[in-house]
Amino acid sequence: MAKQSEIRFKIALNDNNVPQDIKWLATDTQTEELRDCKSIMISIWDALQKETLKIDLWTTEMTVDEMHSHFFQTLLSMADSYQKATKNPYVKEDMKLFAETLAKKTAEWESTKG
Repeated sequence: MAKQSEIRFKIALNDNNVPQDIKWLATDTQTEELRDCKSIMISIWDALQKETLKIDLWTTEMTVDEMHSHFFQTLLSMADSYQKATKNPYVKEDMKLFAETLAKKTAEWESTKG
């Protein structure tokens, strides 16, 4: 049998089903303890339906600045993953440029919010 790995998430919800606490554990890491995180963005390809399923969760403790960072870092990592998977030489630079432009516009927008 091939090696198997498991990733688990434990999510504590408040009375309105909003995440208050998110913890995760991967079976092939050095630690056996659940680790804290404030946000997860999971994208799953459903081969049968030929569509993407996604789970986006963040705790009430996550700041807007942290969400900006998480989102932009995710965009950049998606560019790397997509280029690695497809060998498309254009997507990585274009996605990085898009992420940088969006980050600048977001910073400008944040500075005008009062």
